[in-house]
Amino acid sequence: MKVLLINGSPRPAGCTARALREVSEELERNGIETETLQIGNKDIRGCIACRTCSKTGKCVFDDIVNEAAKKFEEADGLIVGSPVYYSSPNGTLLSFLDRLFYSTSFSKRMKVGAAIVSARRGGTTASFDVLNKYFTISEMPVVSSTYWNNVHGFTAEDVEKDKEGLQVMRNLARNTAFLIKAITAEKEKNGLPEKEEKHEFTSFPDGL
Repeated sequence: MKVLLINGSPRPAGCTARALREVSEELERNGIETETLQIGNKDIRGCIACRTCSKTGKCVFDDIVNEAAKKFEEADGLIVGSPVYYSSPNGTLLSFLDRLFYSTSFSKRMKVGAAIVSARRGGTTASFDVLNKYFTISEMPVVSSTYWNNVHGFTAEDVEKDKEGLQVMRNLARNTAFLIKAITAEKEKNGLPEKEEKHEFTSFPDGL
């Protein structure tokens, strides 16, 4: 069982990295393998809606998004970390996630997802909400903790003083491990929930 962690911050040793490290270490203590991918300092452009991925199964821009896609497919969970810029996740991470989720055709159903955000002061809950939408459109159970999954500080050293924030990260990791193990056990015993209905796609072609 494995979780892929994404650091959307351009700083590989900043506040977001510190929060992700707390989660990673606790996951490992609970028997879950982890890998952290640093993407916030990469040159990642946004989706151009060319739909090449529908034919090739991967994004037309062959960068870290395609590298991450392979790791995401093999993982049982995805945890995404972002700093807060103007009360929102940073642009590089959003471009990365747009392309990662849109260009991949493999099922994400019942892979667990969680978002982590860091800020000096405000904007964490708004950013948290944006990131969780990637999971909820993909049939990915969202993992919660004992507070919203955020830490506060201007530097990684500040985050060390956010005792509640780091505790929330550890609780998030324990809940993630439990949920992955529970889903794995149920899937092995009874398989995934049935999907009896044909997928509907409302596009209003009649103009109504």
